[in-house]
Amino acid sequence: MQIERSAEAVWRGDLMAGKGAVSTSTRVLQDTPYSFKTRFENEKQGTNPEELIAAAHAACFSMAFSKMLADAGHPPKEVRTQARLTLSKTDKGFKITRIHLETTGQVDGLNDAAFQETANKAKEGCPVSQLLKPGLEELTMRATLQK
Repeated sequence: MQIERSAEAVWRGDLMAGKGAVSTSTRVLQDTPYSFKTRFENEKQGTNPEELIAAAHAACFSMAFSKMLADAGHPPKEVRTQARLTLSKTDKGFKITRIHLETTGQVDGLNDAAFQETANKAKEGCPVSQLLKPGLEELTMRATLQK
């Protein structure tokens, strides 16, 4: 089985003054703005590639973790994950160096040791982790089981 997904980005102008828009084939993102300022100056009126990667990682991990918990007989009430991505300036240019996953789960009938073990398997096994991990200096996680 193969699944294809697509997105499109348009950029107009030079790097500093130019502006772009990104859209997904599902149209969930439709002409969402991005710019130098949203990427490097913390402007909040748009998105940036790193934010989109972090969103993809948080979503992928949450889904993988939920599946693994359910497969073990403990379907979660909720898994909530934040991915914090670090973009670092190196001597070769900018590079995504770190991602930290912060996840909490509401899962009945599961002890913390099993929760942690499953979270670590999901961190290593989700497709976005597998894609990103070889290029990262560090992929870390903190998982909290809520009672």
